[in-house]
Amino acid sequence: MPPEIVDSHCHLDFSDFDRERDAVIARARAAGVTRMVTICTRLRQEPAVRAIAEAHEGVYYAAGTHPMSVHEEPMATAEALIALAAHPKFVGIGETGLDYHYSADSAEAQKTSLRIHIEAAQETGLPLIIHTRDADEDTAAILAEGMKIRPYTCVMHCFSSGARLAEQALEMGFYLSMSGIAAFPKSQALRDIFAAAPIDRILVETDSPYLAPPPHRGRRNEPAYSALTARVGAGVFGLDYAEFAARTSANFDRLFSRAAKAEGVK
Repeated sequence: MPPEIVDSHCHLDFSDFDRERDAVIARARAAGVTRMVTICTRLRQEPAVRAIAEAHEGVYYAAGTHPMSVHEEPMATAEALIALAAHPKFVGIGETGLDYHYSADSAEAQKTSLRIHIEAAQETGLPLIIHTRDADEDTAAILAEGMKIRPYTCVMHCFSSGARLAEQALEMGFYLSMSGIAAFPKSQALRDIFAAAPIDRILVETDSPYLAPPPHRGRRNEPAYSALTARVGAGVFGLDYAEFAARTSANFDRLFSRAAKAEGVK
C-alpha cells in the first residue's frame, strides 16, 4: 500500500462526481488517500454533504457560505454553524473568506459573513477554512481582528496568494494548504512561498473537481490526485514522499483534531 495521506479539501457533493462517487472514493483509497474532508459551500446543501460523509468511513465534512455565494444565499448565522458542529463528522467551519476577483461587488457582505464564520470557529474550537483571492489585505486584517478578540485555528485553503499573507497567516499560527496549483510548472514563486514555511504548518488538498495537478491539468480533479501534489510538495521540502505524507497527515490530525479522534465513526 502507498503511504497514507489526507485530502484536506474536496467537494464530493458536486455534480461532477454524481455518476461515480463511490468509485472516486475507492480510487482515492487505492492511491493512499484514506481520509478526505468534503466541503459544503452553501448551507442549504449541508444535508447532502453530510450524507456523503455519513456514508463513507474516512470522509468528514465542513460547511459554510463560500464568499462567491454570499450575494445570493441567506446570510449565515453563528448559531446555525455552531448547531451543525454537533455532528461527530463535522470537522471545520467554512469555506469562507473574501474573493474580490469575481465578486468584489459583494465585498461588504463577504466581510460580514467572514466575521460570522470566525465567531463560529471561536465558539466551537473547530478550524476555520479560508478562501481568499485578490483580497490579501482585507483578509489578513479581518483574521487578525478576530484573533485579538479570541484565538482560533485556521487553514488558508488552496493557498495561492502572496508571500506577505503567508507570513501573516503563519504568524497567527495558521496552516497553508497546497493544491494542484503548487504543482503547475509556472508556479515556482508559489513553491518558494511554501518552502519558506515550517513543514509542520503544511496540508495537502485537491479542491476537486477543480485544479487538477499534472498530468491531469485541465481535466476533472479528484481526491486521488492529492498524492500527485504531495509528491511535488515532498520535493519542495526536500523530503521523500513517505515522510512528507506522514508529516502532512500529522499536521491534519493536529488541526482537524475531531477527525483524528473520530476514526471509524460512521
